[in-house]
Amino acid sequence: MEEVVEVDGIPISALVLAVPEPRAVVLALHGGATTSIYFDAPGRPRHSLLRIGAALGYTMIAVDRPGYGRSAGHTGAMPSEAHRRDLVFGAVDRLLEDRGRGAGVFLLAHSRGAMLALQMAGGPRGAELLGLEISGSGLNHTELLTEATRARYPESGPPQPSKISLRDLLWEPSRLYPEDILAGGGIASPAPAFDGEVERPWQEEFPELAAKVVVPFRYTLADHERVWRAGPEGLAEVAALFTASPRVVVNEQADSAHNLSLGLTATAYHLGALAFAEECVLLRERTGRPEIEREGGRLG
Repeated sequence: MEEVVEVDGIPISALVLAVPEPRAVVLALHGGATTSIYFDAPGRPRHSLLRIGAALGYTMIAVDRPGYGRSAGHTGAMPSEAHRRDLVFGAVDRLLEDRGRGAGVFLLAHSRGAMLALQMAGGPRGAELLGLEISGSGLNHTELLTEATRARYPESGPPQPSKISLRDLLWEPSRLYPEDILAGGGIASPAPAFDGEVERPWQEEFPELAAKVVVPFRYTLADHERVWRAGPEGLAEVAALFTASPRVVVNEQADSAHNLSLGLTATAYHLGALAFAEECVLLRERTGRPEIEREGGRLG
């Protein structure tokens, strides 16, 4: 069900599926132009990250990122990426005030949400997390996106028509998605003006934040990803950034496109991500502390 908490005078909404005595808590951050409903796969409970996770004994929280959901009218009060990071941490603290956390909080994020997740995992409270999983993001864009951007924002002259649309990049190949999702599926939401804007170039900020992540990290890319460089090269260039993480895992999700949690292979992706979360729980239980120390190099 939806729950709303107030942080710094701003209402933050979330979909919460709590279980008694949870193994851990999974916090999910959606991408652009949608809301937390992205992780509940409307009309397809078998694909829902929230429902699968709860069935496996996790308390599941999908937060509406600042500027979405109930906070949409308060965007002027969210001046920086750091403040939006702190709003999410504050919302999770409030949501879990009277609930068990189990081994701790595992963070999972998609696309634009990955930018916020890296702010969280690479920030002052990052070591508190059990681990981090991001998908639908990367270090370098594909030539397809670069071509479409050049046409829309030429160095000189008026914008030019492009054969490549944003829909093509995010929702193709269409055969990898359910027809009702492609038709709308009730997942779209207006995006705040600041969404997608970064205070520094992403290729500069991403490596800096990644190097500060000290918890296990898993990176997933769809094999048909069209926004970010995919394949072995794309996976390797991101994995190499997480130099302080005790464990780095890469995953190419077969028969998938950008929106992994809404595709026909969503269940397979979610089970894999939750399996990694379970591995992070076991590591936390063994170490017995939130700070994950390196033990002779990377684990695994």
